[in-house]
Amino acid sequence: ELIRNLKMTVANLEDSKQLIRASGSVGANYIEANDSLGNKDFLMHMRISRKEAKESRFWLRLLYVGDDNALKEKKDRLITEAYELMNIFGSILKKYNT
Repeated sequence: ELIRNLKMTVANLEDSKQLIRASGSVGANYIEANDSLGNKDFLMHMRISRKEAKESRFWLRLLYVGDDNALKEKKDRLITEAYELMNIFGSILKKYNT
C-alpha cells in the first residue's frame, strides 16, 4: 500500500523495485528455512532472511514520501517492522549457534 501511494520519481521507482525484491526474499527464505533439510540449511536461510530484512529497512529509509503524514507513518511502521524481524531472526540464529 505504501508503494502504490508514493509519488513515482525516478529514485522512488528504483528504490521501490529494490524494496519489493528484498522484502519478498525475507518471506521466501523464512519459508525455505522452515522446510530445510538440516541445521546448516536452516541457518543459511535464516541468515539470508535477516540480511534481506536489513536491506528492506535500508530501501524503506530511502523512499521519499514528501509532506504526506499518513505515508510517513506507514513508512515508519514498516521500518520498525523490518527492524523487529532482524531482531527475531538474530535471536533465532543466536539460539542455534549456542
